[in-house]
Amino acid sequence: MTAGTDPVEELLGRLSLREKVGQLNVRLHGWTGVERRGDGYVLTEAFHAEVERWGGLGGLYGVFRSDAWSGRGWQNGIRPEDRPDVAALVTDAVRAKARHGVAPLLIEEAPHGHQSLGQTLFPVNLAAGAAWDPELTAEAAAAMGTELRRDGVHVALISGLDLLRDPRWGRSEECFGEDPRLAAALTAAQVRGLAEAGVGSVIKHFAAQGEGLGGRNGHSAVIGPQDLAELHLPAARAGIEAGAVGVMAAYNDIDGIPCCANPELLTGLLRDDWGFDGIVLGDGLAIDRLAGQTGSLSAAARSALIAGVDQSLWDTAYTLLEDVVAAEPALEHLIDRSCRRVLRLKHRFGLLGGLPPADPIEPGPVIIRDPAVLSRQLATRSLVLLDAAAGVLPAIAPGRLAVVGPNADSVTCLLGDYVPPLRPGEARTVREALAERRPVVGPEGIAEAGAVICVLGGTSHRAYSEEFADNGAAGGLTAATCGEGVDVADLELPGDQLELLRRLRAEARGPVISVVIMGRPHVLTEVIELSDATVLAFYPGPYGADAIADLLTGVAEPVGRLPITLPSATGVVPVRYNDRLDPAGVYVDRSDPVLRPFGFGLGFRSAPVTGLTATAGPDRVEVAVRLANESDGTVPEVIQVYGRRTGGPRWPRVRELLAFRRVDVPPGGTLIDFSIPADEAFAGPAGTTMIMVGEQRAEVARLRSTASCPAPS
Repeated sequence: MTAGTDPVEELLGRLSLREKVGQLNVRLHGWTGVERRGDGYVLTEAFHAEVERWGGLGGLYGVFRSDAWSGRGWQNGIRPEDRPDVAALVTDAVRAKARHGVAPLLIEEAPHGHQSLGQTLFPVNLAAGAAWDPELTAEAAAAMGTELRRDGVHVALISGLDLLRDPRWGRSEECFGEDPRLAAALTAAQVRGLAEAGVGSVIKHFAAQGEGLGGRNGHSAVIGPQDLAELHLPAARAGIEAGAVGVMAAYNDIDGIPCCANPELLTGLLRDDWGFDGIVLGDGLAIDRLAGQTGSLSAAARSALIAGVDQSLWDTAYTLLEDVVAAEPALEHLIDRSCRRVLRLKHRFGLLGGLPPADPIEPGPVIIRDPAVLSRQLATRSLVLLDAAAGVLPAIAPGRLAVVGPNADSVTCLLGDYVPPLRPGEARTVREALAERRPVVGPEGIAEAGAVICVLGGTSHRAYSEEFADNGAAGGLTAATCGEGVDVADLELPGDQLELLRRLRAEARGPVISVVIMGRPHVLTEVIELSDATVLAFYPGPYGADAIADLLTGVAEPVGRLPITLPSATGVVPVRYNDRLDPAGVYVDRSDPVLRPFGFGLGFRSAPVTGLTATAGPDRVEVAVRLANESDGTVPEVIQVYGRRTGGPRWPRVRELLAFRRVDVPPGGTLIDFSIPADEAFAGPAGTTMIMVGEQRAEVARLRSTASCPAPS
């Protein structure tokens, strides 16, 4: 290679068409490529056949994956201490067979922790959304990335782009919530945290998968370009600006155009408008599914290639790209285009033979706290107090606590989807956590208990005996009530949980406190009516039981806020806080369809908003918020700045989140300032916006300064 030669271009020119196509295929389920034998590991015939077929590998997905779908667990999966050696075994074997020594990208699922044995699990994304804490989310991602990088993983697949627009969708737990600004902040935080640990992020799913009609997984997103831009693109843009190395194209279509075959989305917007230079990875088998539109797998591959998909995941279609080029030689430049992107990403990890990394993704000088501590802290901050009668919480009344309910003795109900099996005793149940703090009895002690703790909700747990769809989603009967492939038509709590709560209400002498552990917004109208206090936990992870017990007994305060709207009945959904018209009073049989609004959450103490000013400049709106605090200690709070933006070409949304911040309000109160870009604060050049924080209001017009409230003193 001569001086000044681009090593990627030089390598690309030496690869055969077969080798280039091989770089675009991530076909093998990685866990089938390595077999544990005794105390060692061997590469399987399936692995060797795939490497021989392409003269190398573009990437290998899920070598370390352990869960019910992969069938890998503690008895046959890759042990934590062995993962670096297995990563080297795989890499060396591919290098040895590749003519130019190009190693594979090692790609793993990490939606809320690496999906492998012994790694730290974190609360699901919906819980992270309820914590409203980008800094803590980034710190947790850095800790997760440290574990991934230590094991030899290059790229993590992380959720975050999907908005929870319909709670009937089984994948609700993978969303950060229903708001684009919250999702954007937390997606960017995850990407930054992983990059600090030296791990690249592929962000998913692009785009608008949360708009699936009727909450049905992978179904059409029936939206216009404005809703696409305002709601579903901000998180993707934020993740890319934070340094994401890849984007996963989603299963769904938008106005009939599948995302994996949408050149306006994957090339026009992503490449030409945003300048993204990373890879586009198709979701698992998404390209093969295009054959239902195109008529054949070859035509499906052609369609995805033209649109801008660089690598496919498990598909057969992309293995046919040589035939596609033979029939249409002019398309070979698109093979080169995608292969170039893959090779440039590999170059960043030092995977191109003996070449040193270019623009390397390396761990930064960050101090990583104990991942378990971070997981528990995130769980604590994610708990939302929905309702509480005076004096009920914390539950410090004398007497024993009766702990009952379908989730009282379950660990798996805390974990969510996409999780490996835990070691025995690695996590504990809500009953076990409470028993460490207070005397606890079961159902037999309800009548005499000082308080009854009823642990309700659902689970995303999949048993090893269950059937799975070809992409790992639930297939056939499952005990899970949430998760991929578990869409529902009825949002009431599953089973006879409401009947149980009615019986408890009739039998209990003391207060009834409901703890609802769930992965989607269920209808909790009757739960709140029957309970003296209601706590909501979105799958808080393996330390969630301790976080719940701390809240119930007053060790910790409830500081979470809803990242979604809780509906009052199934028939009112979808209902979102930022819809364009208020649904209140529309249904004659349900006058208020909202049970608890987006952003809601109670605390043991309060820091009310007592003053608000908003001043518009040429480029920004400056907002000042005064909070009071009459207690002797600091009060945790999430300040949420909303706007109703009028004067634009479209009907305004009821409210839009413009800014937020988690703060600790000192005794006596404090003044918090926000600076919001004018383009985000106004809907048009002559727009007017009503700024809303708590019960305070301040109207502000673009290019002029007004404030309808007195300046905070």
